[in-house]
Amino acid sequence: MIPHDGIPLDDRGLLLGDGLFETMLAIDGALPHLPAHLDRMASGCAVLNLPFERGEAERVCRAAVPAEGRFAVRLTLTAGSGGRGLDRPAAPVPRLFATAAPTAPPATPAVLIVADTRRNEGSPAARLKTLSYLDNVLARAEARAAGADEAVMLNNRGEVAGAGAANLFWIEGERLFTPRLDCGVLAGITRARLMALRPVEEVAVELEALERADAIFLTNSLIGARPVSWLGGRMFEEHPMAERLRALLAS
Repeated sequence: MIPHDGIPLDDRGLLLGDGLFETMLAIDGALPHLPAHLDRMASGCAVLNLPFERGEAERVCRAAVPAEGRFAVRLTLTAGSGGRGLDRPAAPVPRLFATAAPTAPPATPAVLIVADTRRNEGSPAARLKTLSYLDNVLARAEARAAGADEAVMLNNRGEVAGAGAANLFWIEGERLFTPRLDCGVLAGITRARLMALRPVEEVAVELEALERADAIFLTNSLIGARPVSWLGGRMFEEHPMAERLRALLAS
């Protein structure tokens, strides 16, 4: 792999979104969930038929982490340079680099809208963290334009898929739900951690499921579990189950 030293104009990640990324939390120099992020990038590289050097990826991540503070560390892997048009070189040499930016935990519950932008559940890219993240960018822009924090994204079948940059969970009674991966859902690292803590029902449902929920919350590696206070004209209160899970994820 080629270490980062400026991105050339023929880089396939820059030109075509050909590559993957991971975003992980670093606290005071530690990357507590780095192995899971590297596992997911390795799986994505297998799907995209890209080589992956795990040891080098770990090295560049650790080198990017400041010794003190709370940071979002982004590991980026592009398919490298070369090839004409859509065709890759016969033996691609990926370009790999990591950056870190300060990040604070969310201070308030999230306000959600439902985005017009849809997830394409039929595309392999919907279940990978590819460098082509335009649908997510557009969904987040819709949320910001409406004065919201985040957007619920439906797939082309009208099923709930997730949020622009988070997985989605909801509570009904004593049952906990999340969309199935085949709805066009990213297999989130925090999603998996939460599902290891208690039973979760993976479902393919339409928006009405959220409308009758007792509580909704979002998960990703930077926010942990963030409660939702508003969606579709309805206010949601804090829920004891969601609070317990949030505390467990933060421990």
